[in-house]
Amino acid sequence: MLGPRARKVLLIVHLAVSVGWMGAAATYVAINVYALAATDEQTIRAAYLLMPVIGRGVLVPLAVATVLTGITLALGTPWGLMRHYWVTISLGITAFAATILILHLPAIDSLAAKAGDPNNRVSDLGGDLLHSLGGLIVLTVPLVLNVTKPRGLTRYGWREQMRRQQPRAVP
Repeated sequence: MLGPRARKVLLIVHLAVSVGWMGAAATYVAINVYALAATDEQTIRAAYLLMPVIGRGVLVPLAVATVLTGITLALGTPWGLMRHYWVTISLGITAFAATILILHLPAIDSLAAKAGDPNNRVSDLGGDLLHSLGGLIVLTVPLVLNVTKPRGLTRYGWREQMRRQQPRAVP
């Protein structure tokens, strides 16, 4: 178990990277909207060329840090990793979102490469708005779960609770 000071420091780091990930995802959505709504070809190309920079340089590191600090917090606190449904679901969604993000990087790179080629028409690029909006929406689910902490123990959590409540035999 983590001590109180270490737990607070880790919680601060986890909150910072989690909120940072959501902020970066919102920024990515804004760039997608801008790329789709702008009329100046160079501005549109610049927006598409910026997407891999944000993806690889900001989104992925924050996503990985969120997963790692979340696991460490769960293992180092009484909440546990598999005792409460909200922790397990939150971790699962967060890991899923991080995995999808990493798997989507080649598509982002391809979009940027097409935008960088002056022979391609920017109006044919199509954008990445649905993916980015979907990611931002998915990230709100762990946020809600981690704030509300709904009741409900997993089977493992219930067994652990029962085991701890049983009187100990005196040798």
